[in-house]
Amino acid sequence: MFDHDLQTQPVEQRREEQQRRLQALIARVRDASPQHRAQLAGIDPQQVTLDNLHEIPTVGKAELREYYPLGMLCVDRSELRRIHATSGTSGRPTIVAYTEGDLEVFGRTNARVLDAAGASAGTMVHNAYGYGLFTGGLGLHQGIEHLGACTVPVSGGQTSRQVTLIRDLEPEVLLCTPSYAATISDAMAAEGIAPEANSLKVGIFGAEPWSEGMRASLEKGLGILARDIYGMCELQGPGIAFEGRHTPGHLFINEDFFYPECIDPATGQPVAEGEVGELVFTTLVKEAVPVVRYRTGDLASLQRIEDPEGRTLITMSRILGRSDDMLVIRGVNVFPSEIEAVLLGDDRVATAYTLVIDERGTMPSLIAVTEPTPQVSDVPGLLKELEGQLKERLGISCQVVLAEPGGLPRTEVGKAVRVQRWRSGENSPFPGLLT
Repeated sequence: MFDHDLQTQPVEQRREEQQRRLQALIARVRDASPQHRAQLAGIDPQQVTLDNLHEIPTVGKAELREYYPLGMLCVDRSELRRIHATSGTSGRPTIVAYTEGDLEVFGRTNARVLDAAGASAGTMVHNAYGYGLFTGGLGLHQGIEHLGACTVPVSGGQTSRQVTLIRDLEPEVLLCTPSYAATISDAMAAEGIAPEANSLKVGIFGAEPWSEGMRASLEKGLGILARDIYGMCELQGPGIAFEGRHTPGHLFINEDFFYPECIDPATGQPVAEGEVGELVFTTLVKEAVPVVRYRTGDLASLQRIEDPEGRTLITMSRILGRSDDMLVIRGVNVFPSEIEAVLLGDDRVATAYTLVIDERGTMPSLIAVTEPTPQVSDVPGLLKELEGQLKERLGISCQVVLAEPGGLPRTEVGKAVRVQRWRSGENSPFPGLLT
């Protein structure tokens, strides 16, 4: 196991180190930037403990945008070695900077991710996460090299070329978003490459939520073990948490570097272990742009489990949704992940889908647009079953519309867009299917 002693460290011993790092962090950053001065005013670092950390105000994406581009920087610019950023599709991009020390942690935490999935020194890894300002490609690249494995830095897009490289170079590990893994799976099937005939053994998929139904579909379509990874640009990028080979559904948090909390998104108060809440993280050793109690917006639960391999790191559940992407349809709270679980839990449904919120009338309605697999003959029967299962799970009706097999666009670069709003006066998001 990579970093064996730290990953299997006794919990109380780790808490002592977390406490030391937390107080050192507060002492270092409280006067280092305008944002930290505002957040930590009047706080004595020596009085801050893991048990009372929840009394410090949280920060969120709004603060990061307010201090754009580098108003949260806590080191001299001469110490910076890399800049990453979010896409900024909903406003200013979030800029995240890294020192040499930050990049060391970036590599180390992602080496743990790869090791937990079964990679080791010399393993060939096909990295189809996007390279550039997006943290995914270069972040995991950092981990691959830290582990001593071999990178195929192909980035996203050009799917036929991806398939050719996988066939010719025979990598064992695939890294990409789950939606792009589905695209690669479809492309392999179209070329007649059977799941058992390719070299891949495991896939590490993240950057967007994905369900157990998607996991089953990817494992079957690619003949691999599919494992989840959690990350966030504002904290570091990939490498915050990861599933092990024997612990699907539980992601080990690299809590010696990223201290987790779980709070009620409405009240901000801590929730009990195992209870769903919003994840909050403090970057204990981040140098360039550290954050204290950053609200992620991601909903999950925290739990300590018995790991067959001996890890003592706390785990988080897979992301159940976001506090800001919950859909309210006719007064009912609906998370897109619930709909995906139904659609992709059926072998007759392909992995491509989009949820359309039809807001043209007085009351919004929900439409799931997907497609059957080529072998499906009873399309009306499939529609009826899916709509019945969705109503039972959601408590409201959800219309299902099926395109022709292969008729929906696949995501090649970036994150899949799963939800679209259809407002009055706008053209149909799917002409010919929705009118």
